[in-house]
Amino acid sequence: MNSHVSQEPKIALSGISKSFPGVRALHQVSLELYPGQVTALIGENGAGKSTLVKTMTGIYQPDEGEIRVGGNTVTLPSPHDAFQAGITAIHQETVLFDELSVAENIFIGHAPKSRFGMIDWRRMQERATTLLEDIGAAHISPETRLKDLGIANKHLVAVARALSINAEIVIMDEPTAALSHKEIDDLFELVELLKSQGKAILFISHKFDEIYRIADRYTVFRDGEMVGKGLLSEISQDEIVKMMVGRSVDQVFPKTEVTAGEEVLKVSGYSHPTEFADIGFSLRKGEILGFYGLVGAGRSEIMQALFGITKPSKGAVRVDGEVAVIRSPAEAIEKGIVYVPEDRGKQGAVIGLPIFQNVTLPSLKATSKNGFLRLAEEYRLAREYSERLDLRAASLDQDVGNLSGGNQQKVVIAKWLATKPKVIILDEPTKGIDIGSKAAVHEFMSELAGQGLAVIMVSSELPEIMGMSDRIIVMREGRIVSEVENNEDLKAEVLVRAAAGIGEEA
Repeated sequence: MNSHVSQEPKIALSGISKSFPGVRALHQVSLELYPGQVTALIGENGAGKSTLVKTMTGIYQPDEGEIRVGGNTVTLPSPHDAFQAGITAIHQETVLFDELSVAENIFIGHAPKSRFGMIDWRRMQERATTLLEDIGAAHISPETRLKDLGIANKHLVAVARALSINAEIVIMDEPTAALSHKEIDDLFELVELLKSQGKAILFISHKFDEIYRIADRYTVFRDGEMVGKGLLSEISQDEIVKMMVGRSVDQVFPKTEVTAGEEVLKVSGYSHPTEFADIGFSLRKGEILGFYGLVGAGRSEIMQALFGITKPSKGAVRVDGEVAVIRSPAEAIEKGIVYVPEDRGKQGAVIGLPIFQNVTLPSLKATSKNGFLRLAEEYRLAREYSERLDLRAASLDQDVGNLSGGNQQKVVIAKWLATKPKVIILDEPTKGIDIGSKAAVHEFMSELAGQGLAVIMVSSELPEIMGMSDRIIVMREGRIVSEVENNEDLKAEVLVRAAAGIGEEA
């Protein structure tokens, strides 16, 4: 145990409640963070984790409850007040200023001043250099414009900023989401450094291997309530999952065996000038075809071409044996091909519109008569597909922007299913969503295949690819390098080697 560890928490929240119109986000929750320790905050999407972080960082004000920092009751009416109280957050999308330099980002709001009250630029550069060296980031120049850095280095700048005000409480919200293995290792070394300095750290992640590697304590939220907390060494992963979802997730991959029907999609000689070359595969009714590969292998680019977003240079597509010319998403939908994109926030859901309008958007022909929309029809269609996907929302009038990531994903899938397609392409369908929502999406995929829909699933998660696919296509650098039947004898290493281009003897 760390020498800084004491039994007095650096920050303690108790009885915190927060509601929004139609939604109770938090109800009487508590959380304690201890010096020199990492506490993992675990919960499904929509459990209230983000609302709690926004309450701790002064973005939201709690409706009731108390926040104590260092034993003293505090109010945090603004993010600046939270910052002054020594609380800082490092997000998946680090909130810094792209157009400013690294040094300016580190010291914004508290830059060293000269005796004339002007910013002391030289001292700021020197202090920035020292801070970056302290966290093993000497390779970052204080003068570099932030927008020229990658995500991992932006995280380092955010940590340097936290240290510049001597932040005692560091919140890490999904910090590893866009990082490589090496960058994650570097980040965890940094967490160990912060622990050794006695910082109290809140770590939010969906990845259990990371939680068990880095955290000392756990707090579990479910449906806006705190349902368990304690030392991580005293609880198993299965027990935490049961707590999170309120039920045992025995079967993470509820794949039912389906006898594939006739060929519904055939792609041959599909090429693009820069993204992929000579792609050929077939897909049958009731089949789930997995596409596996490392980031940049060209999988999403193929799917976007099949959906008419981009234009291939050559190749042919046949749907039900007929040549299909697809020059736009509208033509793809007409031919029965729909695409659920990886980035649901930017490409999938229309934030600002209610759930029912999101679901019925591509099906306006079915919900209108003589050019007029029929509200009752829209509600009926939205209700049917929302219920089938176990959508958690206050009402169908709720703005999609107020839903959790997992529930937004369900809205996007519902929207396309309502068009009654022949082929559904799911691009990273469970990326960034929690284990309970994942299970719901997987169950639904299995149900769709059982009803004869042909499914293409692009995924970077090996357990998902192996747990849900009937066949697996492996891609590397824009080409198909392997196609395998998924059976009990298939080993994960075979897929990884093919995707990475590692020879069998390596």
